[in-house]
Amino acid sequence: MKHFVIYRRVSTEDQGRSGLGLEAQTRDIDLYLANYADTPFEIAGAFLDVLSGRDNDRPELTKALDLCRKTGAELLVAKLDRLSRRVSFIAALMDDPKVKLRVASMPNADKFQLHIYAALAEQERDFISLRTKAALAEAKAKGRKLGGLRDATGKRNEAIQRDAQAFAQRVQPIVEPLRGSGATLAEIAGALDGAGIATARGGKWTPTQVKRVLERLASSA
Repeated sequence: MKHFVIYRRVSTEDQGRSGLGLEAQTRDIDLYLANYADTPFEIAGAFLDVLSGRDNDRPELTKALDLCRKTGAELLVAKLDRLSRRVSFIAALMDDPKVKLRVASMPNADKFQLHIYAALAEQERDFISLRTKAALAEAKAKGRKLGGLRDATGKRNEAIQRDAQAFAQRVQPIVEPLRGSGATLAEIAGALDGAGIATARGGKWTPTQVKRVLERLASSA
């Protein structure tokens, strides 16, 4: 019989965010168990931390992992960032031969895909932090006279280029190793689609889009 150890994590700020609260995590876990888990199964234990995802010293997570190692149960979380916001922590956990991880929102993801998602999410959070700081600085400087239409268009184009470059950096851990191993542009596009990673506009990948990403990475090297 399959056994699961359920782990959920919330922080004070998470409670007010859609998709991160306790009820939403419980819903996603229940959906996984009802639709993807091998039957019959048994819940060996359930644990909850009310702490930041940046804090890896979480007592309930420690208990959950200890129970997994003792019983052979799989650790089940709703989303990857509920486990940790640090890719190094997630990578170390996936290297533990006594711990098997399941993510309800990515029911068919293997270790390689989970590692990619963790790396991309960490890069995205870093970029969002930089973008927020830049927006605050711009708002602070709003007292000066703004330029005309040409200045606004130029700034908009610069923002588009920055976003494109940032997206290229986020998928770099996938496209560059594949290209270095001899994969074609079409094969890389297929790998990205297969991993469930959409383009910057949310669509499917084409060889041309992969080529543009590689060109952006090369120009920034």
